[in-house]
Amino acid sequence: MTVTRSVVLGCGSYLPERILTNAELAAKVDTSDEWIVQRTGIKQRHIAAEGEFTSHLAIKAAQAALDDAGIDAQSIDLIVLATSTPDNTFPATAVAVQAALGIHHGAAFDLQAVCSGFVFAVATADNFLRGGSFKRALVIGAETFSRILDWNDRGTCVLFGDGAGAIVLEAQQGWGTSVDHGVLTTHLRSDGRHKSKLYVDGGPSSTGTVGHLRMEGREVFKHAVGMITGVIIDAFEASGTTPKDIDWFVPHQANKRIIDASAHKLHLAPEKVVLTVDRHGNTSAASIPLALDTAVKDGRIKKGNLVLLEAMGGGFTWGSALVRW
Repeated sequence: MTVTRSVVLGCGSYLPERILTNAELAAKVDTSDEWIVQRTGIKQRHIAAEGEFTSHLAIKAAQAALDDAGIDAQSIDLIVLATSTPDNTFPATAVAVQAALGIHHGAAFDLQAVCSGFVFAVATADNFLRGGSFKRALVIGAETFSRILDWNDRGTCVLFGDGAGAIVLEAQQGWGTSVDHGVLTTHLRSDGRHKSKLYVDGGPSSTGTVGHLRMEGREVFKHAVGMITGVIIDAFEASGTTPKDIDWFVPHQANKRIIDASAHKLHLAPEKVVLTVDRHGNTSAASIPLALDTAVKDGRIKKGNLVLLEAMGGGFTWGSALVRW
């Protein structure tokens, strides 16, 4: 008996040209390259240019993914764009991507789960494809977090960067086992009791302003490893796999210490972990697809590899996805 799987046809990414180094930040706020690298693993991040919006980054990443898949944009009938930094309060940034790609059919919408956004978007598109509502989906994570940072707050402004990544998913038939290509299982969680630990202090309904990102770093770190490992264990149990079966672990790129601790707790070998946080910083919903595209393009992730994705973000939200490439 066959089942429908959401199979990855291609991936792509885009990073703004401007690179902001730790040394440059140290000249503006009370910090240092040594302090940032020791606590986060971040050495630099990309910053969107003036007039360069989240939609612009998303469009370039989406086109790169379409080119990698070797398909025409007209074959896409669903676009799910994960972002916390949309161009406008409305309409969805996804419709700007849809229009730029010349797609006039299907559906396009944004999804907001902060740093967990891409995993949530993959799960959402996967459910639509498996349910038969759509055939091919563009799943995008795109952010311009530089626009919501308080550049005088050394505890947050050093952490984040801008960028976008995308994958193309297609509904295909599989055998319903862990050897199938495509999304094997997804697990999503949230707990609003932790809102005050990571949030933006503005919004259309509350203040009428965009606001700035605020974070209790130690509290986030304290919860992160346990929450992340929980949904990964769920993925193993649902798919009948174990850490030894994983070829590549592609976590949300927030903090190298969190990534290392999670991998250690799950008995995942360090050489199986894809790290880009040193070059990209925390790009929120864009971090996983950026890391995926990096590892695909440099030849690490190959067809048939079992890839584990995980993320945690404000809300709190957290989730995992297990994908056979």
